[in-house]
Amino acid sequence: MSASEAISRPLESKRLEGSNFALLGVPVAATNLSSAIARVRSWIENGDRGRTVTFATVHMLVEGIRNPGMVRLLARTDMNCPDGMPLVWYGRRRAAAPVERVCGPDFLPAFCAATADMNLRHYFYGGAEGIAEKAAAELQRIHPGVQIAGTFSPPFRALSADEKDEIARTINAARPHVVWVSLGCPKQELWIDEFRSRLDAPVLLAVGLALDIAAGAKGRAPAPLRSLGLEWLFRLCQEPRRLWRRYLVYNSIFLYHVLAEMLEAGSGRRQPQ
Repeated sequence: MSASEAISRPLESKRLEGSNFALLGVPVAATNLSSAIARVRSWIENGDRGRTVTFATVHMLVEGIRNPGMVRLLARTDMNCPDGMPLVWYGRRRAAAPVERVCGPDFLPAFCAATADMNLRHYFYGGAEGIAEKAAAELQRIHPGVQIAGTFSPPFRALSADEKDEIARTINAARPHVVWVSLGCPKQELWIDEFRSRLDAPVLLAVGLALDIAAGAKGRAPAPLRSLGLEWLFRLCQEPRRLWRRYLVYNSIFLYHVLAEMLEAGSGRRQPQ
């Protein structure tokens, strides 16, 4: 869905606000792009602090299977949007609401367009050297009113306690309303969970490749492939050595556990969520 469609489409925020469906122990928002934007906007308007958003994928849910701590983290998250068409298809069967895909690369530009009247300050954290700056420049070119509070590309290693303290001070000094975190799963989700209490920003979002795509460093699958749930195949063809395990192995693990969960629910041994 384009940014303009997200703005012009009638909002269903009242119907979808707080509505979730459970998948492999993770609460996933039964939402769509426009309603997710409206929910984040309302947090900022209400003066909230430390709200967190993820865009849940098959990879993320399998990380939860492998590490129960990840499930607990996602349970603490304020909104786990349904990224990945398998989650959308499952949600449409389980939730009494219109579930649509909401992914970081769509959410970032659509949110900037939909909140242009709010004069929000955005902070971009993550990406390789120069990516955050390029993403900021491109978004400002498309949406001239977008205010960039700051950017930072962290080193590809664990941060020391002193470095974490300095990062928190730097971001707070920039006074952003929204912090966009692009570190890859599960690193970015762990980051926003750790920093949510240290930052004054109303909202922190773990957006994956959104900054790379906004900067033009990464491409997206054609729309027909995305609608069929095959964006993973497009990315696998682009980076087979790096991604083969994530998509082929993780997708198989996900399918096995989802089928087992559905069979167990259907047998009556587990009450439907």
